[in-house]
Amino acid sequence: MKSGKAGIIFTGVVALLFAIIMFFNTLPYFNFQPRQGFLNTKPFSTSQNLWFRCGFYLHIGSSLLVWISGIFQLFPQLLFSNSKIHKWSGKIYIFLILFFASPGGLILAQYANGGLSAKIGFTLQSLVWWFVTFRAYRFIKQGKIKEHLHWMLQSLSVTYAAFSLRTESYLMINFFGTKPVETYLSVVWLSWVGNLLLMQVLMWFGIEAFYLNFLKNTRNE
Repeated sequence: MKSGKAGIIFTGVVALLFAIIMFFNTLPYFNFQPRQGFLNTKPFSTSQNLWFRCGFYLHIGSSLLVWISGIFQLFPQLLFSNSKIHKWSGKIYIFLILFFASPGGLILAQYANGGLSAKIGFTLQSLVWWFVTFRAYRFIKQGKIKEHLHWMLQSLSVTYAAFSLRTESYLMINFFGTKPVETYLSVVWLSWVGNLLLMQVLMWFGIEAFYLNFLKNTRNE
């Protein structure tokens, strides 16, 4: 139990630090200039395209809040005896993914650099993200905690692809010497598929049972 708690707390701290980085990286885009940062990688016709810009700002505007509210989902009972915090942060998390972050990501996927492989990778990521999050929502509405947890963990693993993509890119370029194009086309898939596979391993090792036991013990106190 102690090792599981320590692992989740460590993950939460890393997530919080990444949220701070995301905030300072995202903020400059809200001067709405067409050639800011990431937008410089796009043709001017794309960065000026209304459909692309809607998807871009939907995605980046909601993703930071998704990330922050997702942190609270890591600590449903560990830090908060009052479950209202978990419930409300969960509602924010699910709502933003289903109506803003995932649809925005789906639009952006159609303009992805790297050709068809990248477009398919980002499209599938957005669709899978929406699907697993919706499944988590449906099960909690039905009061099925175990099933809700199962799908919520998978949703969080896709959410964490934002962190994995950047971390894997850095490691591949600096430690394996991969070229930028090779790196990009690899992490497009590895960041979210790898996270889902890792989550399956964690489930096999009992992460679901850890949360369920903690919830049961909390209710019995």
